[in-house]
Amino acid sequence: MSMSRAILPAFLVTAALFAGCAGAGASKPGAAAPVTDAATLAAIDQALAGDHRSAANRARDVYRHPKETLSFFGFRQDMTVLEIWPGGGGWYTEVLAPVLRDRGHYIAAGLDPKSDSQYTQDNIKAFADKLASRPDVYGKAVVTALQYPGAMQPVADGSVDMVLTFRNLHNWMSRDAAEPMLAAMFRALKPGGILGLEEHHASDSVPQDPHAKSGYVREDYAIALAKSVGFRLIGKSSINANPKDTKDYPQGVWTLPPTYREGDVNRERYAAIGESDRFTLRFQKPL
Repeated sequence: MSMSRAILPAFLVTAALFAGCAGAGASKPGAAAPVTDAATLAAIDQALAGDHRSAANRARDVYRHPKETLSFFGFRQDMTVLEIWPGGGGWYTEVLAPVLRDRGHYIAAGLDPKSDSQYTQDNIKAFADKLASRPDVYGKAVVTALQYPGAMQPVADGSVDMVLTFRNLHNWMSRDAAEPMLAAMFRALKPGGILGLEEHHASDSVPQDPHAKSGYVREDYAIALAKSVGFRLIGKSSINANPKDTKDYPQGVWTLPPTYREGDVNRERYAAIGESDRFTLRFQKPL
């Protein structure tokens, strides 16, 4: 989750229309390979090795597989990419912004700056401070907002090639906002554009809590939500799966690293599990 102070109500760009299908990993049968090119992959490697990244953030790479995940989505360095709720720390911002800096456009849609929530304001400031700390890396990043119900148009309709969001769907479900948030993403995309969505993976044998209090979401539930606003599922991947995750913790998914909500209680056990089991999905806005 996240954001900065500068808000761009309507952002228009002229990046090439993206209409590729499916991806790497475990894609949907019959789907074409993603079109992430060698130059983009090299740029991702360079960003991951950059000195703008902290040691703590680098330590998450082994669990989050950023290069493989972005490749599965078909991410390219010449796209206009909208990331939803990058968080005050902007973990994926560290990868996306420098890769898109010269040939594409990176837009971060965070929390509503009109909110009177102290958490929201702290989150917005943390992200703004991060961007300001390295203008050589983040100087071309554009910041806007997407949060139900007050900030629902982060960019002009039909203006971005790709929307990405990582481990946020449960947050919107907790606020009864999942469908309107996904609908806003659908509107933001060009026809043929791609939504890349990653989320904590609930067991298929457990009924879905509509408010996702544990932080876990069933894959079939997430797919149904996205389809309900018009998206077409074109790929699934197990890139971010973790079979060690038993999904039955006292503090939900936040029991695991990097949060460790129980502090030192069973910390070694949770560290050995690693980050949560996650599904990774690729959707398309129909042409």
